[in-house]
Amino acid sequence: MYPAPIEEYVRPGTVDEAIAALAKYPEGDAFFVAGGQSIMQAIKSRLLRPRCIVDLQGVSGLKGITADSNGVRIGAMTRYREIAEAESLNGAYQAMRDAADRVGDRQVRNRGTIGGSLCWNYVAACMPPVTMSLGAEMELIGAGGASRSVAANDFLLGPLETAREENEILLSINMPAAPANAGSAYKKWGLVTDALPVIGVCAYVELDGSGACTSARVAIGGLGDGPAHSGAAAAALVGNKGNDADAISAALDAAANETETQGDLWADPAYRKQLIRSLGTEVVTTAFQRAAS
Repeated sequence: MYPAPIEEYVRPGTVDEAIAALAKYPEGDAFFVAGGQSIMQAIKSRLLRPRCIVDLQGVSGLKGITADSNGVRIGAMTRYREIAEAESLNGAYQAMRDAADRVGDRQVRNRGTIGGSLCWNYVAACMPPVTMSLGAEMELIGAGGASRSVAANDFLLGPLETAREENEILLSINMPAAPANAGSAYKKWGLVTDALPVIGVCAYVELDGSGACTSARVAIGGLGDGPAHSGAAAAALVGNKGNDADAISAALDAAANETETQGDLWADPAYRKQLIRSLGTEVVTTAFQRAAS
């Protein structure tokens, strides 16, 4: 389909210019466009009918990955392809690479951005559960330069809902410097290789000098109400050294039992729970291996 008539197209060069362009229109009449892989489908099908599109492709300050002693900063306009190739994420934040490497198809990976995905917050997206599991913080800026930082757990609300205000731009996704023995992993299952996840699981673990887990986070995506943490799995992994397959399986069984899953054309609730068990066991095992190395 063709979109409804659009009055103005703006391609700003700075964050301030982008916020000013949006402010010219009443709420809901102008939209930021990042990679455009999700929102443009909604505009073309007339689910959204903006009067103005503010294209963020020219805002260089929103792009790039920085990793140093303070942690990792990923600009909101950084494309999946760039994240998938970023070796600086290996180890503690390698789940980011896992997810970016399998998001959508080749076109989506080359055009889509991490910030666009998080702000759209589609129910079956990969990046929301990954940022939750990795303890990421969302840095936002609004009119007048007012900025704030919001934890991923608080930023991601219900499907297609976030804590971003209408006049705010997501600047970056920030993760703190991780301990030396930390590792993460992500894996999804879809009907075909590049499909949206029917279920996706992300795990993050920190180990002590003996190789025992001191802290863990497990997040699950593809759920009807949006991504969710599994407190039962995280608690069960503490003390594990990653070499007890039965204990890891039991932790993911606890995750499946506590997680409410939905049925649809792609899978019934029981099958989704089985995916949490099988995918989760693989993901946790990989996270332990990366932390140990």
